Amino acid sequence: MKISNRKTTDRDPQNAPTSLSRRHFLRTTGQTATTLAAISTLAPAILSGESPAKTIGVGCIGLGTRGGDLINAVAAVPGVKVVAVSDVYGPHRQKGVERSLNPQVKAYVDYRDLLADPNVEAVVIATPDHWHCQMVLDAVKAGKDIYCEKGFARTLAEAKRMRAALKASRVVFQLGHQARQATCALQAKELIAQGILGPITLVRTGRFKSLEPDHPNWRWYGYYDQWNRPDPAQVLKELDWDRWLGSAPKIPWNERHFWHWRCYYAYGTGYAGDLLSHEMDFAQYLLGHGIPDNCVCSGLIALLRDDREAPDTWVASYQFEKLGRTVTFEGSMNATDSLPVTLCGRDATLRFDDIAHNVTTFEIVPADWNQKAELPKGYARGKTPQQPNHMVDWLNCIRSRGTPKCSTEDAFIETATFLMSLKAQQEQRMVRWDAAREEIV
Repeated sequence: MKISNRKTTDRDPQNAPTSLSRRHFLRTTGQTATTLAAISTLAPAILSGESPAKTIGVGCIGLGTRGGDLINAVAAVPGVKVVAVSDVYGPHRQKGVERSLNPQVKAYVDYRDLLADPNVEAVVIATPDHWHCQMVLDAVKAGKDIYCEKGFARTLAEAKRMRAALKASRVVFQLGHQARQATCALQAKELIAQGILGPITLVRTGRFKSLEPDHPNWRWYGYYDQWNRPDPAQVLKELDWDRWLGSAPKIPWNERHFWHWRCYYAYGTGYAGDLLSHEMDFAQYLLGHGIPDNCVCSGLIALLRDDREAPDTWVASYQFEKLGRTVTFEGSMNATDSLPVTLCGRDATLRFDDIAHNVTTFEIVPADWNQKAELPKGYARGKTPQQPNHMVDWLNCIRSRGTPKCSTEDAFIETATFLMSLKAQQEQRMVRWDAAREEIV
């Protein structure tokens, strides 16, 4: 495919919603001024290569559903300016221009033109997953710091290439798992490290969401609650379809693949990389147990038989054999249940109030025989310093040249873990992690 060097600042009409994300970490952007200033003053001076007062120029690549939320987040941070946006779909580019809060923002069709822009120091990548690998590699070559949405990669081979390039560079990298920003999660992590739960043998997580039959999950148009279908002919007129496909199989224009790409394995990994990855990364943040030893997984298209390839129901079980630990994930797009993150120890259970990226508090329930008077009852508000949100954490680290909360090695662990469930489900067998070869076998 020939790549154009044409730049554009066109003001394409767009109908994308302008509301902020309902996801938890974006609710904290109004506090970023105080947080950024406080964290910046705490960063060791020896790590800071630039003045904290210097404005960071950020380019946003991919302005669709998630990208539209992330540009809201980054544009709200003091000392940061969105200087460029890139998307192959005109209305999404225009959304980026409008949400940049910068009248001088540059708009590009080709993301490589954005990477060549000298005013861009860091990039936010929020494209469909099949573009992550190439864009991360190109951003590393261009010397840009990177925030990339999960899942990190579609294949283990991609993840290895990305990890090698990032580790060989000085790039500050953050993967988009915002559950790590929660102050209650840090407090829980510290308590767990003290051994108050005893040996943790079971971790339970899940994701459930039931929508009305006419509005099946992953079938929205441009945002999570948008169901009005845009005119396909008009969409194609404003879209560079070949460039959107990139390395994916070349097929004629298909509006369902464009709008609903999470349903198809050419562009993502379905439940595994979208929803399970959030929960398993949160368990990894809390426990630091690394890649599981084995995994079994079942998946089924139970009700949403609408030509999607990715199942609407997903149940995975992972084991860490030396730790004597099992981590389970249950997911359904056809159920109204809830399964808050729960860590079951021999001496006590720690139960959060919600799914990973929405946690705000937790309770600790001792075993019947556990009469320790000093055992905490739950989250002690104010005991742990308030944490910066995930985007601010990355921007703080750009200034200090520190390591963000979900960095390169965490991204590799995330990918290997969720791909184990994908391979187990697709091959209908238990899979194992070969640590020596770093392969799923």
